[in-house]
Order: sequence, then structure tokens, then C-alpha cells
Amino acid sequence: MKLFLVDAVSTFRNSYVVRCKEEVHASDTVTLNEADEWSQDWLGETVSRVREISEEEYLVLFDKDNDYLKDWDVEKKKSLIHTVNYDDLEPGINPIADGKAEI
Repeated sequence: MKLFLVDAVSTFRNSYVVRCKEEVHASDTVTLNEADEWSQDWLGETVSRVREISEEEYLVLFDKDNDYLKDWDVEKKKSLIHTVNYDDLEPGINPIADGKAEI
């Protein structure tokens, strides 16, 4: 099977409660990271890019993106690749569109 690198952006709604004189001061306080987060809600992930890669590229990217794990052996690095199990699907089913594939 082919190997694909899927980049996704995870989105959160963070809320802060700030006591101040003006709305702009509240906004500035959050922008300057001076307020503690009050609550958080995960809004989901959006896939931003999908591209086919080789196993050699995977290993180079693994070491680049996970430099603290670059001492792992090749098999351990490859153990983080997710493989879609098509055996459990009915013929004609699209595992991604139907939400049955783990991403």
C-alpha cells in the first residue's frame, strides 16, 4: 500500500475572563498572553494537505519533526504508521468518507 503524509490543523476555542475598563484592554490582555485561560472547547481538525511519501522520506521527516525520538530504531519509528484495515469493510465502502478509518 502507498504511504501518505496528512497534515491537519486542530482548532480550539479558548475563553478568558478579564476585568478591565475597556473592551480593547481585555483583547490586548489576551493577545499579550497576560490572562489565564478560563475554558476551552475543541472544534475539530481540518485536513490542510495530503501527499504521497516514500518510506525513506518518512524516516527523514520523522527525525526532523520528532528530533527527540531520532534515536529510535527504524522498526519503532515505522510502528507509528497507521494502516487502514480494508478487510473489515464492505465492498464499495469508502473508509474516509464514511468515517470508518482511524486517522
